[in-house]
Amino acid sequence: MFLGIFDSQTLDILQRIVFAVVLGAIVGIEREFAHKTAGMRTHALVSVGSALFSIVSSAFSGPNADPSRIAAQIVTGIGFIGAGLIIFQQQKIQGLTTAAGVWAVAAIGMACGFALYSVAVLGALSIIVIFVILWPIEHFIEKIRDKTEK
Repeated sequence: MFLGIFDSQTLDILQRIVFAVVLGAIVGIEREFAHKTAGMRTHALVSVGSALFSIVSSAFSGPNADPSRIAAQIVTGIGFIGAGLIIFQQQKIQGLTTAAGVWAVAAIGMACGFALYSVAVLGALSIIVIFVILWPIEHFIEKIRDKTEK
């Protein structure tokens, strides 16, 4: 079998990476259906990148190294990328939810990188629920608010 050529540590890393790609892509599929600029590939890339940084930081952790330092840099770095997704146009802010989704997917990637699979799956499910279920509720509230303001 093809996977037989890898040792257990390499297979563990491969599993972490694949998990990050799959969960990031699943979240991104919803964004594709919603016709958003950051879709399946963007979310998968952010997730796998965060996983890779987490894996590398774990590999270098020891008595004088702290893997949480890399995690903190991922949070701020993805926040910077997310800021580029947000635009103010015609008295309206656009891209804020997509930016928050990209930021949250980075956390999923970090969870995968640190082999916290249940945390990653629950995080991905939470994001999908927020994108899919809360959007119609928010839209309904906006309609009521618009009617009451007139």
